[in-house]
Amino acid sequence: MRKLTHEEIVTRQVKRAGNARLPLCVVVNNVRSLHNVGTIFRTSDGAGVEKIWLCGITGYPPQGGIAKTALGAEAHVPWEYAQDVLGLIKELKKEGYQIVLLEQMHGSVPHDAFKAKSAVCLVVGNEVDGIAEELQSLSDAAIEIEMDGIKNSLNVAVAFGIAVYQLRSQLKPSL
Repeated sequence: MRKLTHEEIVTRQVKRAGNARLPLCVVVNNVRSLHNVGTIFRTSDGAGVEKIWLCGITGYPPQGGIAKTALGAEAHVPWEYAQDVLGLIKELKKEGYQIVLLEQMHGSVPHDAFKAKSAVCLVVGNEVDGIAEELQSLSDAAIEIEMDGIKNSLNVAVAFGIAVYQLRSQLKPSL
């Protein structure tokens, strides 16, 4: 084995660039850190997310801290700001998305035990307070990442990365 050169990586990415995005969108609600938002953009680009919805106090491009961590992904992943997160979630449900919260709550399942039944809308919330209570009743499922250490949660962008790639593995068509 050997490490790929930058040119080999770019060539491989160009070949994959025509691939359709997955039936997977993301709602980012009330995330305070622009760096977390930028990381969510970059991870969404790599995972093939079809669209990011930014809601509440969540910052959006071209705010400066986003570009620092997104590294251009904010220009490639479709996104939209939605003031009314409740209305958005209701509309996505009507469109057939399975609403999946990334949250520790009664009835949540481990992220790697969840089975997607259709297109998925993954909802992530505030770094401290998590998913807003009014959104919880609209969900079809909640997933969580098991924690074994003394801390009870991961950074929202890190947790998002773990969850979105687990969903990607289920939603990506096999080659």
